Amino acid sequence: MITNIPFGEKYAGLSIFEPGEGTLVVVPSLSLPQDELRSITGARCYEERLLFLLMTLREPGVKVIYLSSAPIDPVIVDYYVGFLPDPEAAAKRLTLISLDTHDAQPLTRTLLSRPDVVRQLKAAIDGDAWLVPFVLSELEEELASSLGVPIYGPATSFAYYGSKSGSREIGAEAGVPMARGFRDLYTIADIEDAIESLPGERLIVKVNDAYSGLGNAIVPRGDLPGTSFAAAGETWATFAEKVRERGAVVEEFIEHRPLYHPSALAGITPGGHYDVLATHDQVLGGANNHVYQGCTFPAAPEYRAEVGDCAARIARALAAKGVIGLFGMDFFAMKTDAGYAALLCEINLRIGGTTHPYGAALLTTGGVYDPGTGLLMADGRPKYYTATDNCSAERLRGRTPEHVLREADRLGLGFDHDTRTGNVFHLLGAIPEHGKFGFTSIADSREQADALHLRTRRALCG
Repeated sequence: MITNIPFGEKYAGLSIFEPGEGTLVVVPSLSLPQDELRSITGARCYEERLLFLLMTLREPGVKVIYLSSAPIDPVIVDYYVGFLPDPEAAAKRLTLISLDTHDAQPLTRTLLSRPDVVRQLKAAIDGDAWLVPFVLSELEEELASSLGVPIYGPATSFAYYGSKSGSREIGAEAGVPMARGFRDLYTIADIEDAIESLPGERLIVKVNDAYSGLGNAIVPRGDLPGTSFAAAGETWATFAEKVRERGAVVEEFIEHRPLYHPSALAGITPGGHYDVLATHDQVLGGANNHVYQGCTFPAAPEYRAEVGDCAARIARALAAKGVIGLFGMDFFAMKTDAGYAALLCEINLRIGGTTHPYGAALLTTGGVYDPGTGLLMADGRPKYYTATDNCSAERLRGRTPEHVLREADRLGLGFDHDTRTGNVFHLLGAIPEHGKFGFTSIADSREQADALHLRTRRALCG
């Protein structure tokens, strides 16, 4: 029976990584700009990145309902519940609901057009439950309303603070350093004026709600035709349309070298308590080296504390406004005469690319994050990891997830439950069609994690 106690009161300290009871209704819909999703190989399979949440079934009072556009290979499901001490009991508390479609629309949009599936989903909810969306849009709010369940995520009324312009507003409010720039620009004339007002031979323009760096453009001063766009096939005509529709910021291009790209992951509970959960160094690629490829944990010790402090100030500002859920923040870090400095780059008010590696490491090692050191501690020793979403090889096309998992075990590249080290794989559903998957390499030192990651990439992807 659903309790009458308000969600925010009963579950004031709720963490989706370690719930003690209740039902997680996981909706990993990619409710994001579809034009940019097409730039990501196997984008639809990114719905599987939240499968690490199956490991929350370790607690006997927890149930998970997992939505997906297409059926998830049973081998993949067995792989995740196989991390638990009683896989059979855990599997009985797992409900998988697939729309059995490869529709290009976001999962939630398709789901709302299927009242039969919505009824099936509603019938599967028994007791206290909350929606866990990958990203929260009006679609997820409509779904939650129809199901009569609360959402563990930032309401769309706060969406502006997750845009590039809103990030600058929150950063200023929190007193966090940022590159010089201008926000809320909607025309090319606005962009040109901003460029003229900023120093440097190169400037960066960022579309408000783009992700993975795909909405970025580097503009040489006085040379718009010489602009370098992060998204493949982008032109000023297509980019200007995005600016008109979504808005943008213009910022000085940080020429300082070496320049580092750390990020932070934070969470705000339904009771308003905020925590910095992790810091990472991002691994970037793409045309302008702005596209997220993976991450390492933790961020380098030289600037880890500075990044954590800035992230805490931002989390405090967002908590004061009533934001709930997980979100990420990207930074620049550089060495100065006074030590290392961190500059806020943007806030991603949603589950991001570092969430599933962190969740996988946390739930497989049983670790606890120490905010004082920025380390994940398990049995008194720190754990480190290196993660990617982009391990691919043409020879893997047509193979199955089972094949890759067996090969990993044969080569000693699986996960060792005794040492709590090894690889945790994800995006396995992208293997047959795209020859692509991801993995998180967990070890007892930075050097060991990097070495395991490199060995795994070479062995499985060539």
